Amino acid sequence: MKDIVIIGCGITGSLIAHELSKYQLDVAVLEKNNDVALESTGANSAIIHSGHDPKPGTLKARFNLEGNRMFPDLCNELQVDYQQIGAFVVSTSDEESQTLDRLEKQAIERKIPYTRLNRQQIISEEPHIGDTVIEALSLPTTGIITPWKVTIAAIEEAMENGVELFLNHEVKGIKEINEGYRIFTNKGSIDAKMVMNAAGVYADTIASYLENTHYHITPRRGEYYILGKLTEPIVNHIIYPTPSSKGKGVLVVPTIHGNVLLGPNSEPISDKDDVSTTHALDEVKKNVVKTVKDIPFQKIIRTFSGLRPTGNTGDFVIEEDSHYKNFIHVSCIESPGLTASPAIAKYVKDTFVAKRFQMIKKDHYQKRRPDIVLEHLSPTEKNQLIQKDSRFGKIICRCEKISEGEIVDVIHRYAGATTIDGVKKRCRPGMGGCQGGFCSPEVLTILARELHKDKQSIEYKGQHTEILPAKAKEAL
Repeated sequence: MKDIVIIGCGITGSLIAHELSKYQLDVAVLEKNNDVALESTGANSAIIHSGHDPKPGTLKARFNLEGNRMFPDLCNELQVDYQQIGAFVVSTSDEESQTLDRLEKQAIERKIPYTRLNRQQIISEEPHIGDTVIEALSLPTTGIITPWKVTIAAIEEAMENGVELFLNHEVKGIKEINEGYRIFTNKGSIDAKMVMNAAGVYADTIASYLENTHYHITPRRGEYYILGKLTEPIVNHIIYPTPSSKGKGVLVVPTIHGNVLLGPNSEPISDKDDVSTTHALDEVKKNVVKTVKDIPFQKIIRTFSGLRPTGNTGDFVIEEDSHYKNFIHVSCIESPGLTASPAIAKYVKDTFVAKRFQMIKKDHYQKRRPDIVLEHLSPTEKNQLIQKDSRFGKIICRCEKISEGEIVDVIHRYAGATTIDGVKKRCRPGMGGCQGGFCSPEVLTILARELHKDKQSIEYKGQHTEILPAKAKEAL
C-alpha cells in the first residue's frame, strides 16, 4: 500500500509530488494521459500574477500572493526559466478607472508593489498602447514562466527521489478499504493510505466515485493566438484590460521564448475534452486591439485553446473530504491556480500530510540535471559538447536551432518525452515559424529509434494520435 496517491499530473499534482519527494514517503502519481501537463497546465496564459485581483478573504487571494513570492526561488531550484517582466492593468474609461481604484486599494492592503501611471507614462514604456487607454496600474512583481516546463521539471526531480509516475492510468473508481483506499484504473488497482484529488476539470468526476461531492466543475474554454518572434517587441509588459466577471479579459503576453500570446476569450462548455478553436477567436482580435494597437496579426503562427476547471463555489476547494478521512480535494483550481500552485503544494503538505505521516526529510536528496540548451552555451562549450557527442552538432529544428543531442536528452530523462508534442514541449523543435513542418519527421525517427518502437506507433500528442496515416504504415 502506498502512503499517498496523487490523481492528476498537471502543475498542482506535480508540485505536490515534488514537495512530498523530499520526505521519506511512498508516493505515486496517476495520470490518465500519455504525458504530463497535457490539460489546463499545457494551455493557459503562463502568467505569475501579482495577487492584486482575487476577491479578499478567499483561498485564491491567499495562495496567489504566497505563490507569486515563491515562484522565483522555485524556478531557480528546478533550473527552469522565470522572468519578472511586470504588468499593466489598463483602463479605457472613467468606469474602468474606478475598477483600478479598487485594485489599487487591494494592492496596498496586500503590500503588492505598484505604480499608478497616466497615459504619457504608459506610452514612454509601451509605445503601442491602445489609443483609448487613459491610465494603468503597473504591477512589477508579475512574471512569466513556461508552465509545462515547471511541471516536467518538478515531476522529473520527484521521480529522481523515488516518486512513481503511472501514465495512461485513468481512474475508473475508488473504494474505501481498511486503512485507506483502493483506486481502480484502466490498468488495474492501487491502494493508498491517503488520496489527493488533483484531477483538474475531472476533479468532480473523481470525487463522485465516493458519492460525496459538494462542488461541480464547468469547463471554461479560453482560446489564444500565438505570434511568431518579432524583430521589435510589440509590448514589454503583460497588458491586462480591467477585469470583469468572466475573468482577467483578453491579454497581450510576451512569452519566455520571445513569442506573444493574444487571448483568451472565456466560454463555458459541457464537453471536458473539447479544446477545439472556433469562430470565437474573432472575439480575441476584437477585444485585444482596445488595449494594444499595431498588432501584426499576419505573424500569427498558431491558435490553441485550453480549459479552466471553474467550480461552482467561486473559490479553490482544498480540503479533506467531510465523510472520507484522508481523501483530500485539491479542486476547482482555475485562475490564479498556476500562480498559486507552489503555495497550494506547501499547504497540502503542512495541513494534511504532516498530520497523518511522520515527516522525516531524506538525507540525500537528488537534484535534477539542468536542461541542455545548445543556444545558451558559449562557442567553446558547444564545441566541447559536440566533441563528446556529435549528435549535438546535427541541427534538427532550424527555426529554433535544436540539435539531435538535445532531443535525445529529453527522451531519456525521468518522465521523458515519448511523443512528438512531448519533445516539442521539452526542448522546442516545432515551436518556430514552420510549426514542425520540416523537423517533425526527423523527431519521429529519433523517437522511434531511441524508444525501440516502430515509427507507426509513435503518437503526436495524447493517446491514439499516431502521426502516420494507414497507407504510410503499410508502406513501412
